[in-house]
This record gives sequence, structure tokens and C-alpha cells, in this order.
Amino acid sequence: MAGGKIKRYGGGGGARLQGGILFEKCKGQHILKNPALVDSIVDKAGLKPTDTVLEIGPGTGNLTKRLLEAGVKAVIAIELDPRMVLELNRRFQGTPLSSRLKVIQGDVLKCDLPYFDICVANIPYQISSPLTFKLLSHRPIFRCAVIMFQHEFAMRLVAKAGDSLYCRLSVNVQLLSRLSHLIKVGRNNFRPPPKVDSSVVRIEPRKPLPPVSFKEWDGLVRLCFNRKNKTLGSIFKQKKVLALLEKNYKTMQSLQLTSDAETGDEKMSVDDVALLAHMVDELNMETGDEKDDDEMEMDDADMVGEGRAFFKEKIMGILQQGDFAEKRASKLSQVDFLYLLSLFNNAGIHFS
Repeated sequence: MAGGKIKRYGGGGGARLQGGILFEKCKGQHILKNPALVDSIVDKAGLKPTDTVLEIGPGTGNLTKRLLEAGVKAVIAIELDPRMVLELNRRFQGTPLSSRLKVIQGDVLKCDLPYFDICVANIPYQISSPLTFKLLSHRPIFRCAVIMFQHEFAMRLVAKAGDSLYCRLSVNVQLLSRLSHLIKVGRNNFRPPPKVDSSVVRIEPRKPLPPVSFKEWDGLVRLCFNRKNKTLGSIFKQKKVLALLEKNYKTMQSLQLTSDAETGDEKMSVDDVALLAHMVDELNMETGDEKDDDEMEMDDADMVGEGRAFFKEKIMGILQQGDFAEKRASKLSQVDFLYLLSLFNNAGIHFS
């Protein structure tokens, strides 16, 4: 830690360096103080001498120093707080490491990311969702990211079908990347200590991206996870759901989709993935069935005319074809969702 040992002061809700810097919890400033843990994070990143490393929220430079000492080509550190930028520059000024360090002052969510091979970061936890998806939408695709998240958020990222924390966030991130939980980190490894434990997660973007339109994918997943523990048969019988899908169906028919679109052969684009960065409130900390079950299922008596009844039968037939009618979103894997989406698309049913 630059500036010497940490010294506490009263009334600030944080901790000060002897140099006078106040760490502000409200901004997610929790500095990693355990050298052994810093070394472990750097070791697990699998750095190469040719790597350009992106670090987000370097603070006073504890992790930055280890990254530079690992012999990488360069470290690009993005820091929002001008006080931390000043401290970081002062720490490395005049040292042999300074020539390989570039510090950018700015908001990582608003600035254009530079080229990098690996991202290694202890981030402010309030930006976890948008940052994860901004990284996954970055081009060219990086090799991996090793990031410290709030423990519960990390567990949602790596959750598998059937786990209690499995949610729309899990499904969407795992569609785009392979994830592994590396280390659970106790709160006392930080100064000032946060209120929760943390975890380090490794994220490896999939290459190439799955051959699916993300708008279509997320439209289906959003619908299924609206009530993830209800059967898909119940979800797709709801009046609003059937009305929406029928409207999409008629619109697509009138536009006479190309055969590729009809068979679900659209490719996921960078713009598709970037849409996720704007879904923070919905994706960040989802739980089980948050909403009251106030939707009415549509009985045949509710269907006006033969066309409506036929459309309901069409939807139920698709679910039964794939044996999905009695299954629940909380139990479906990425492969299951891809198969279900292909069944709907092949039948001319779309979600965007």
C-alpha cells in the first residue's frame, strides 16, 4: 500500500492512508491489503510476457505493482478517482516499472476500452453487471478476465441449472463465456472491509459466439425467467404472452422473413451483446419468483375466433414437441434454451 501503513480515523466510515487519502465505501473503494492474495490472483491470471493487461479501479496500486512485476508488456489502469490517479502516478514515478504503466482517469463504463489481452481487477461491486457485459462486448475478444466480485454476484454468474441462484444473469453470461470460481475472499482482506465476502471469478469469452441472434435469445430467456419456477406450459398460456407472440408472428409473416431467419440461423452480433450492458437492474441480483402470480392463463373459451385458438395450440405443440411443457426455466441449461429457441424459430415464432 502506497504511503505506508493504514491508519484509521473516526467519523469517516472508511480508512485513511497516512498521506491523507480517504477510502469511500459509497464509491466501492475497498483496497486489497493481503499480499498473498494479490499474488494468488496474479498467478491464476496466467500472464504472458507479451500481454497487455487492463486493470479497472487500481486504487493505490497494490495489484498494479504485482502485475508489472510479473513482466507483462504493459498495464493499462483505468481509475475514476483523481486522488487515486495522483497516488498511483506518484507511487511508480521514477521506477523501472513506470515505462510499462499507463493510467487513464475516467469512468470505465463510459470510456472506450483500449486493446488488452487480459483484464485483472478488483472492481467497485456496484458496476459488476454493466462491466461484465461491456467486457464481453469488447472487440477484439480478449483471452480472459480475472475479476473480484461480491460473493453472491459471483455465485450467480457460475450457477448451473437447478442451483438456487441460477437466474437470467447466469444463462446470459454463460452463453457468451466460460466461467470458473477461483477463490472466496473474506471481507477482512480489504481496507476498509466491505459488509460482504467476495470471490474471484475467471471469465473466458467463447470463440466464436454462438450462432444465434441475441435479441431472440434474451427475449425467450427474459420470458422464461419472469417466473423461473413455473412450468413453461403455464408461462406460455398467459394472455399477455400469447398476445405478444401472436403479434410478433403476424408481423414477421407480413415482412416475409428470409429462410435463414425462419430457421434461426441469425448470428449474434457485437451490438446484440452490447444490449446487455443496459439491463443492469433486471440482471444484477435476481431472485426466484419475484412477481405475484397475477397473470391469467388463456382457456379455449377466452380465445376469440379459430385463429386465436389455433395459435395457442401451435405454441403448446412446440413445447410438447421438445418435451418442455412441464419443465421449468430454473432447470434448463444453455443447450436446452438453444433447442427451445430453434423449435420456436423453425415454427415462425420470434421473440424480438
